[in-house]
This record gives sequence, C-alpha cells and structure tokens, in this order.
Amino acid sequence: YRRERSLALRNSSSALYNNLAVLCPPARPPAFGAVHGTILSLLGSEGPPRQLQARGGGSALSTPLLTQAAWCVLPARVLLVLTSQRGVQMYDSDGSTMVFWHALDIPEHTAAHSVFARGIAAAGGRFICVGTSSGAVLVFDIPPKGTNVTLNEVLEQHRDPITDIAAEQGQAPDGAGDLVTADDSGTLCLWSTGEEFTLLGQIPGSGSTCSSVTLWNGIVAAGYGNGQIRLWEAGSGRICAQVSAHARWIYALDLAPLTGKLLSGAEDSFVHVWKLSRNLDTDDIEIQHCHAECVTDTQVCGARFCDPAGDTFAVTGYDLSEILCY
Repeated sequence: YRRERSLALRNSSSALYNNLAVLCPPARPPAFGAVHGTILSLLGSEGPPRQLQARGGGSALSTPLLTQAAWCVLPARVLLVLTSQRGVQMYDSDGSTMVFWHALDIPEHTAAHSVFARGIAAAGGRFICVGTSSGAVLVFDIPPKGTNVTLNEVLEQHRDPITDIAAEQGQAPDGAGDLVTADDSGTLCLWSTGEEFTLLGQIPGSGSTCSSVTLWNGIVAAGYGNGQIRLWEAGSGRICAQVSAHARWIYALDLAPLTGKLLSGAEDSFVHVWKLSRNLDTDDIEIQHCHAECVTDTQVCGARFCDPAGDTFAVTGYDLSEILCY
C-alpha cells in the first residue's frame, strides 16, 4: 500500500469508535462520511459535499452529539443511518431525504448515565440493527421502499452499552450465526437472524472494552481497548488466536469480504492490514500480518477498506480535517 490522495473535510473527525463510513457502489467511486460533534460530513461520489445535522434537539443549544454513521446495504435499498444522544436517523443513500426517525427512551434520572445509540449493521436481508447505551439492540424492519420502517424487536442480552455490531460478510458455517454484538465490558453475543432473532452463544468479556467487531466465514475478529485483536470461532465461541496488534486502544476494524483482509486502526497512530484464513488441513483459523502504516501524530479513529477486495483503504484521525487514502 502507498499513500495516495487526501480528501478535505470541512470539519475534523471526532474521537469516536469506527468514525468513518464508506459506501462502495459498483462501478462508481466510493462515498465517505465522518462525524464531527453534531454534524456528519459527506463526500459523495455524486454531487458536492454535504453536511447532515443531528436532530432531536428543541433548540440550537441542545442539538445532540452524533455517535456514529454507517451505510447499510440491503438487497432492495441502501440507507444511511446516523446515531446520536437522542435517537436513530435513517436517510436515503445520498443523505438528501430522511426516511425514518426513532427517538430513544430517555429516563427521567439521566444524571448517572448518558443515553445514546451506537453500533449499526444491516442484517438478515431486511433488518437494520442499532445498539443503545442501555445494552439493548433495536431491530428495525426495513421495507423494500418507502418510509414504513417498524421496530421489529428489541434484543436485551447485554448489560453494558453496545459498542459495535457486525453481520456475516462471507458464508457462515452451519450453526455459526450471522450477527455479532459487542459491548463496553468486552462481552460478545452471537445471533441467528430471521423473523425472530435467536441468541446462539455469548463470549464473556475479560475486563477490556471491545470497541470494534467483524464477522467473516464464521470467524469473529474483535478489537479491544488493550490493543489486542482476538479471533473467535462463531459456532463454538472458542478463541483461536490473540494478537497484541497495537500499543493503545483500538478504534476501528474493517474486513474485506472477498479476500479476508482485516484492517485495524488505533490510538497509537498505526494502521495494520492482516489476512484471515482457515487452514484447509486442520480447519484452524490463522492470521497473518501484511502491512503497517504509521499516520504520524494522529490518533486514528476510523479505518475502512474502499473496495471488497481490500486493495484500497481510508483513514480518519481525531482533529484531522482530511480523509487519508491508501
């Protein structure tokens, strides 16, 4: 990999987990999004840059902070989903039209706990899952077109705020499940999606936050606050590998579905590319280091591949007013 161009952002990127959204439409340049405070900056493949504001505040002074943005690609449509301290906003893919708004239940006594949504993933062909600070996962049923989005069910398994959600990006082995949710305590839950979501298993945390998680061919790759990446078997919940990947807190993981490349970015200013695979003889899960990139003096807060094969990737950093492309 080598450094290519930079894309200028109107604002810098906030220090949030997974603070880079990338949409890779077929045969068109990718679109990018990064959160700064109450604003999402969009750099589209079509048209001029655009900014979306968090909604749910009664006045300009109480505009809620955004916590994450992600494009959710479903078979029938693509939606841009924003999470904030007040709720969940869904737009069409270019951000021009709001499709749906869901307000979070804000308890009367919020002094002890902040309320927010975070963790976004498309799942099961017609659902979008969004995590909350109470540990609940909201499952929205998305119609093929129109605005009739409904809250299908609420998954209440986690006891700590959700940090990230990932859906299967390859071929799940039998019984492995196709959705994984992660929380602040490092606990992972594995789910099978359908008309009703079924909990298949739980991987307990070990004292370190799981900030980012991916799922590919029955392999769960999770990044933690202690700089480790751990690989788990999605079917059995067995740990298969543990890598001391970074010296500081991991902020982002991404996976290239065609090749099994894994991208990790952290506070230590490094971005690493890894390769996941299964040994054909033993069926063991293996991880290999492929590339390291130092983004000098930058706390990396977002890192995503820009194509399904993982030949290109982009990085955002805290207080950095550009997106770096490699």
